[in-house]
Amino acid sequence: MRVSVTRKNIKFLPDSSRIIARFFMSGELRTQQLIMRVLNLQDDKVNMALEQTLREFANRHRNISKVFLNHAVKIQDIIEGMKINFDDLSLERKMLIGAYCTSEYAIESAAIFNPSIIEDLDQTYLKPWEKRVIISFRATGEGHVSSLVFRRAILDNNNDLIISRVGENIDVPVISHKKLYNKEQFCKKMKEMNIPEKYSQNIMSGLPDKFEYSLLKNEVERVLHNSDLSTDNQIALEEMTWLVDSFYDIKFHKDYDLTERVIFPISNAEKSGIEDVRFVKFTDDDNSVKIFAIYTAFDSKTTLPKLISTDDFYTFRVMPMHGNGARDKNLALFPRKIKGKYAMLARVDGVNNYIMYSDRTTLWNNPEIIQQPKYPWEFTQIGNCGSPIWTEEGWLIITHGVGTMRRYCIGASLFDLDDPSKEIGRLEEPLLTPMEHEREGYVPNVVYSCGSLIHNNNLILPYAVSDYSSTYGVVDMTELLDALKRSKKA
Repeated sequence: MRVSVTRKNIKFLPDSSRIIARFFMSGELRTQQLIMRVLNLQDDKVNMALEQTLREFANRHRNISKVFLNHAVKIQDIIEGMKINFDDLSLERKMLIGAYCTSEYAIESAAIFNPSIIEDLDQTYLKPWEKRVIISFRATGEGHVSSLVFRRAILDNNNDLIISRVGENIDVPVISHKKLYNKEQFCKKMKEMNIPEKYSQNIMSGLPDKFEYSLLKNEVERVLHNSDLSTDNQIALEEMTWLVDSFYDIKFHKDYDLTERVIFPISNAEKSGIEDVRFVKFTDDDNSVKIFAIYTAFDSKTTLPKLISTDDFYTFRVMPMHGNGARDKNLALFPRKIKGKYAMLARVDGVNNYIMYSDRTTLWNNPEIIQQPKYPWEFTQIGNCGSPIWTEEGWLIITHGVGTMRRYCIGASLFDLDDPSKEIGRLEEPLLTPMEHEREGYVPNVVYSCGSLIHNNNLILPYAVSDYSSTYGVVDMTELLDALKRSKKA
């Protein structure tokens, strides 16, 4: 007998009015030609063109003039390479150049899907049966580029979401790269990425045990531009740059609401998308709390699992993960340590569910298989739908399964608290399947989630509808756990 799910009548739909002003450049030669055209303008023409631009776009972005100036700074090297002193340019001319290197991008124009929900760190001024939550989404725009966006809400005693107002302007964070890198760890990650040692040795051998971002970046670019390299050698060195760019910190302004913050692809490793972010509220052995998330960075060819950590949703640290288990997609961190070690779910072969343990959040080796496809609705593959949830009966793991016609359904399993490799129970039938009105979208016949939570003894299960929009369902925990425990006897 299938466990009942109450679908709530709330839809999170794509909104094409949610835009960012992002940096845009059409190649170095065309940019040089563009710069010369601006430099040849008389001052009054510069001021007029800038004023017209501000009149049209200032009300669509907060502090657009600062954005223009920042984008001009991004091409300062090109300008000075033309024997032009950047500092001698007027503020208006810099801003106009920056405006030509800016384009609007609608981050949610195509889809808002694959939600993950966690308890907000701030639970003040609520009634005993209420819970303040943060919901993250994978937002997709033109070219299927995915970014990370947020909504804030309160769950009431009826498990209804009271959605907070969404802010009108969107903030792109300030980015800073990691200052120091460990040479040994960096070399191991290159090996995992199959970068031949013969190609990287001439650079890495000259670096100290701890090296700065700029030192490696400059050295790689020097070799790329000054050497007669084979294609394989050039690709290997570009991948080294790709890897070092994958470490960074980002910081949002305090006067931007959570709904106005977007984590847009930053490094080359994720230029085609930040995919399927699985947030978890992690409680350490000393009861300290931190927010972690795992996502898949995609550059149109290669996937790289990455870890996000934050204490306040203003400042985020982003790091690539490494080890023989840090590959493919579908990594999800347990919300607490197990026997003194971090624990992680994974799907390293693209088909089965695995578990692995580590002393560090970024190093993952020796994955152990814990689930294989068992029922027809999941014969193609099985994976997780977010981090495990602690219950007194065991670890509740929401799963997804892929069956005939690439239909995605959502299931549930229960695992032992002390040894999560031991399965206590598993639903034979899906917990959630695409209903008729949920079958149409960017990718038909898909329901999918990246994280759930328990509220008032109910599972709150947000899910995507055919990779287009999102909604959520509610499951009575007593009914679900009883079904899972009975399934072991079946």
